[in-house]
Amino acid sequence: MQNKGLVKIFALLFGLVSIYQLSFTFKANQVESNAEALAIEKIAETEDDYRAKRSQEEASYLESIAKDTVFNIGIAKYTYDDVKSKAMNLGLDLKGGINVILQVSVKDILKGLANNTKDPVFNTALENASEVQKNSQNTFLEDFFIEFDKIKGDTKLASPDIFYTKDLDGEINGSMTDEEVKAIISTKIDESVVSAFEVLRKRIDGLGVTSPNIQRLGNSGRILIELPGVKDIERAERNFTTMAQLQFWDAYKGEQFFNFLAQANEVLKPLVESTKTQDDAKGNDAEDATAQDAVDELLGEATTDSTTVATVNPLLDLVRGPGYQGGPVIAQFELKDKETILEYLNKKEVRALLPAEQRFAKFAFGKPSKDSELVGLYALVGNRENVPQLSGAVVTDARVNFGPTGKPEVSMQMNAKGAKLWEKMTGDAFNNRSQIAIVLDDVVYSAPGVTTGPIAGGNSSISGDFSVAEADDLANVLRAGKLPASADIISSEVVGPSLGQEAIDSGTMSFIIALIVVLLWMIIYYGKAGGFADVAMVFNILLIFGVLSGLGAVLTLPGIAGIVLTIGMSVDANVLIFERVREELAKGKGLKDSIADGFGNALSSILDANITTGLTALILFIFGTGPIKGFATTLLIGIGTSLFTAIFITRLLIDWYVNKGGNLNFSTPVTKNLFRNINIEFLKKRKVAFIISGILIAVSLGSLITAGLDQGVDFVGGRTYQVRFANDVNPSEITDALSQESVFGSAEAKTFGAENQLKITTKYKVNESGAEVDEEIKEKLFNGLQPYLDGMTYDAFVDLSDDTKQTGLMQSDKVSPTIADDIKQASVWAVLGSLIVVFLYILFRFKRWQYSLGAVVAVFHDVLIVLGIFSLTYKFMPFNMEINQAFIAAILTVIGYSLNDTVVVFDRIREFFNEHTGWKFDRVVNQSLSSTLSRTLNTSLTTLVVLLAIFIFGGDSIRGFMFALIVGVIVGTYSSLFIATPIMYDTVSKLDDKKKKN
Repeated sequence: MQNKGLVKIFALLFGLVSIYQLSFTFKANQVESNAEALAIEKIAETEDDYRAKRSQEEASYLESIAKDTVFNIGIAKYTYDDVKSKAMNLGLDLKGGINVILQVSVKDILKGLANNTKDPVFNTALENASEVQKNSQNTFLEDFFIEFDKIKGDTKLASPDIFYTKDLDGEINGSMTDEEVKAIISTKIDESVVSAFEVLRKRIDGLGVTSPNIQRLGNSGRILIELPGVKDIERAERNFTTMAQLQFWDAYKGEQFFNFLAQANEVLKPLVESTKTQDDAKGNDAEDATAQDAVDELLGEATTDSTTVATVNPLLDLVRGPGYQGGPVIAQFELKDKETILEYLNKKEVRALLPAEQRFAKFAFGKPSKDSELVGLYALVGNRENVPQLSGAVVTDARVNFGPTGKPEVSMQMNAKGAKLWEKMTGDAFNNRSQIAIVLDDVVYSAPGVTTGPIAGGNSSISGDFSVAEADDLANVLRAGKLPASADIISSEVVGPSLGQEAIDSGTMSFIIALIVVLLWMIIYYGKAGGFADVAMVFNILLIFGVLSGLGAVLTLPGIAGIVLTIGMSVDANVLIFERVREELAKGKGLKDSIADGFGNALSSILDANITTGLTALILFIFGTGPIKGFATTLLIGIGTSLFTAIFITRLLIDWYVNKGGNLNFSTPVTKNLFRNINIEFLKKRKVAFIISGILIAVSLGSLITAGLDQGVDFVGGRTYQVRFANDVNPSEITDALSQESVFGSAEAKTFGAENQLKITTKYKVNESGAEVDEEIKEKLFNGLQPYLDGMTYDAFVDLSDDTKQTGLMQSDKVSPTIADDIKQASVWAVLGSLIVVFLYILFRFKRWQYSLGAVVAVFHDVLIVLGIFSLTYKFMPFNMEINQAFIAAILTVIGYSLNDTVVVFDRIREFFNEHTGWKFDRVVNQSLSSTLSRTLNTSLTTLVVLLAIFIFGGDSIRGFMFALIVGVIVGTYSSLFIATPIMYDTVSKLDDKKKKN
């Protein structure tokens, strides 16, 4: 081997750099373990909410040492921030946390750009676009333009009633064509999404989460956020979806609207419901009495005998308490009635009751107190434009302070313009003895009065019944600024930390077992040479982890599977080399010449096989998301490092041993003559193989047509919950319980791993999003499962912050139908793209389309059979066999592996064809297949053992993924021998026969 010195230096530096990169991971883990130990020591389990307090204490400690030196390697010193930024990142499935895709509402942005116009053409186009989006692959903006063009008539986008507004004057004028306006609006939409991205990034930075990932997905207005390790999921989701639209409004006194409520109630009676029957009234006597008492107290009237009244009071019956004299609260209502009350008060018949000076009054509810279901109703001094006197745009800073009562509050500092307006507002409030309502996202947080005169300097504060965490979050979102539009969670994955720890344990176990099996097998089969290959393989693992750490890549459970699979596949390169060396030794060559020729002759096959696998892994990386991208990343890195270690490191070690006088046989007494002098007439058996494959494909297609596949929420949309029980449960019984009309109406529960663990899927309210909807569904799930939860409370059931949690909700996933369609389409393109790329590469390498055709037909054969087996068996297999993104990753890996085998055979055919020009083509093919059989079976068996280790020990979440790979390896090995090569032979032979006839 030439340039040995250069290879040694490179290998040494590569190894040292990998150790250097990994050292940061070990140091970060050490520092974080110390922080956890300090938090446990400081906060006892007996304290209320001790887990949240420990988590906060741990975060505070790490923040306090962020700029302190924690790692000194002699030539350089590193702070904790430096160490953390260089450490390897763990994905959600290993660390717990949340992964969401947010859809920034382009519809809201368009409304804002058009100043919330009432133009019927514009609004109809918006609604039509919303409907079309349910089954469209276009962006919302593209569909809006299409729908607008369909119905516009003489209406132009540059109309003063649409986009030719005061805000856009100078960019859009009335003479512009629709196409010109479209370009400007597209730019404005893009700017708004970029603004939303920056706001979200600032908010996430404020959360103090380590190794967050936020990225924009294409130009659709979607933003991906991954927060591994975050424990307070609800808090994180609030930070994603809160618009943080801060407004300051003058507030009316509550007593000014007491009579208005009574008048509104009378107007609403005929609009809602005139009367109840006497029987209905009897059942609600106590409730009516309570409501009437509240009304009387509100209106200051004498109590009447409510049991004699059968009339329904649509508004007053909902009152649960009065405001207070001189205060801004009109009345108290139940939290659940908020939407109804606002709907009533905003009816045109009701608003017509307001006097002229109050006709623009804006009604809003306050923030409920802790452990209370009551909220206060406020009336704010509005205006024709519905624009507040002061907005949050003037806030330059926000910090948490503690008020006179010791409760946390958020102090704000305004810019010069805001300070001037604030001084005027507070001066007016002081003179009028009124209050100023501080409103965030249409919720009144506080409405303080001004008792000391105008407030100069732009200082203000928001007080309320906050926890420290809530005050921190409020200050954080105010500093980051408001979102330009609402952002809905259209896809989410939530993993509890205890489930993440289980994944680490199972992944580590599968990794160790697979590694031991492969290391032993290489020594058993190839003797001392196998030992050198093992050293190179261990070095390969070091390099993989070093590169992962250096690139800042995220390690996931499928990523660990990718590394383990790389170990199995890295055997392939060594097997190819060692088999070629054995062939050269069998020809009577000397040891050194055999080693040199073996390495040289195997190089072409090794490169071709790894390039085809690498191409499919690259496509998977491009189209995959989350853990699947992690799998593709480790596979790509593993292919590169295994090539380096097999070709160079193994060669260095073998040359070193041989040059110092050592003898290598590249076999053991057991394997010396194994697969030697084989001469199987494979082509004579091809018709039988075609019949067998034809039957398998027919059965597969029949099952796919009749039984279909078990499509996961990735492809059809919905919500999935992984729930673990204290005892074994019957999935059919749970399905029936959750499918009741009072629960979800339709749901499916399947055993997921052990008999006490279920995966529950429902499409209930699949098209709705928001924290309230998610909470409602979790409550329904809990209520439906209560008989099986052994007295577990709701809070304990949904709590995902407990590192030691063993029962209850362990993981949840949500995918909206829109994004499910996108995932499905991307998956189809990924598979088709890989086939096209591989077809072209094989055509480029082997110069004849027949080789490409044989390889692609074999791949189609393998994919159909894998799909067929999943279709035939998913109903009774004891593990999850959903068709999801992980399955597509498995299919692409199967494609790569099948091509790997096929390319090695094709490479040998090309070699024999050039070497043995006197042989007939069928002999060339048969000899090529026979001579590579040892490599084919050896590699396949090794890979299968590795996959079985992951399948058995690797955890429930990837068992279906591994099963697809196991089936794929078996079918792929078969097809490379009996499908790909025979089809290539038949097409070449028929073409040659035609040429001879002509």
